[in-house]
Amino acid sequence: MTLALSLFVLFYILMLAVQQYRPWVALGGAGAFLLLGKLGVYDFTLADAARAVDFNVLLMMAGMMGTVFLFIQSKMPARLAEELIAHVPDVRWAVSVLALLAGFISAFVDNVATVLMVAPVGLAIARRLKLSPVPVLIAIAVSSNLQGAATLVGDTTSILLGGFAGMNFFDFFWMEGRPGIFWSVELGALASLGVLFWLFRDQRQPVHVTVETEVEDDVPTVLLLLTVGLLIAASFLPEPSGGVLHLLYTLRSGLVCMGLCLFGAARACWRSRSLRPLAETFRALDYDTLLLLFSLFILLEGVSRAGVIDAAAQLFHSAAGDEPLHLYLLLVAASVGLSAFIDNIPYVAAMLPVVQGVAALMNGGAGIEPELFYFGLLTGATLGGNLTPIGASANIAAIGILRKNGETVRTRDFLRIGVPFTLAAVLVGAGSLWLFWGI
Repeated sequence: MTLALSLFVLFYILMLAVQQYRPWVALGGAGAFLLLGKLGVYDFTLADAARAVDFNVLLMMAGMMGTVFLFIQSKMPARLAEELIAHVPDVRWAVSVLALLAGFISAFVDNVATVLMVAPVGLAIARRLKLSPVPVLIAIAVSSNLQGAATLVGDTTSILLGGFAGMNFFDFFWMEGRPGIFWSVELGALASLGVLFWLFRDQRQPVHVTVETEVEDDVPTVLLLLTVGLLIAASFLPEPSGGVLHLLYTLRSGLVCMGLCLFGAARACWRSRSLRPLAETFRALDYDTLLLLFSLFILLEGVSRAGVIDAAAQLFHSAAGDEPLHLYLLLVAASVGLSAFIDNIPYVAAMLPVVQGVAALMNGGAGIEPELFYFGLLTGATLGGNLTPIGASANIAAIGILRKNGETVRTRDFLRIGVPFTLAAVLVGAGSLWLFWGI
């Protein structure tokens, strides 16, 4: 087990140190464990690795990426933002409404894509009112990060949780007779909205915005809404006993997302009488993230077979004791602290089996249901990224947009918004989760 742990730590550090090569580092780690399996050090074969990969998650992510690209190209997000801003009285409300819009979109769309949708509107409004766009875009980014945990399709980490725990779209809203993580995220969003009002309390300049953006195509919006609707419907399908139908059932969410994405791209090709839209859609996919997840599935299965996951679960159980509240607080606090500096995708992927293992050790070895701890892990890992400029991809994207537009983003500018925003959202969101699910 020492060898496996050393290898995992080495590759994890490398993923953090050379982030531009994270997918290839993770793939190298997966290859290292397959090689050890081939040499007989661990019982880990190529067939085991193939079974460890959740192709449903990968297909679902790829399909959502493509549909979101078509949605952005349609200019519907910019139109929605202008429609909302046109009905607010002042800058304080304008920033808050933009943040709320970013949060709402991010509950169903990747956080980075959300920032790319809403940030141009924030920039335009700031320029028109002769304001610094820095705090405006930071508010958009942190709101996007917060709402990413609200639904199954809101963020990569949510998709990971759904695939690992067998959760469907509806489970994020209501699960086992109790409110799901969606409601705690929304309560956290309300608390953070109060923070934004306070931070922008002096910005009372009136806003005069005309709705100028013309939506070029309504179909991508329909496809995005249809994707969500079909994901909900697919979650209620009965599980077949076996055969091809069972294989299709295990891939149902991915097939829904990919099928609608391909339909949208094919329709765009037909309208333009060219294959260019299809090529652009495939170029828009985040292949680095897809390869990273593919590799992490294999790497973590190898680590698990070497006994590292069980040892980590024992460590957490020793630290928290047999008290569920202690474990919950430990998971939330550790996730917030670590996700402020490291990417939450590999962190959540690594921690999900640990949380499952430690939950099985609770209650004197009889075990307890792990759902509350899964939600606590996701809440902490999602919100922790808002503490620092490098804690989440959406933050990096927003800062990159600002720099391209000649703006200087100082760390203290980000902390001034990110820290109080995160504290309010964590306290209210994690606190309400415990009230909903407290054991």
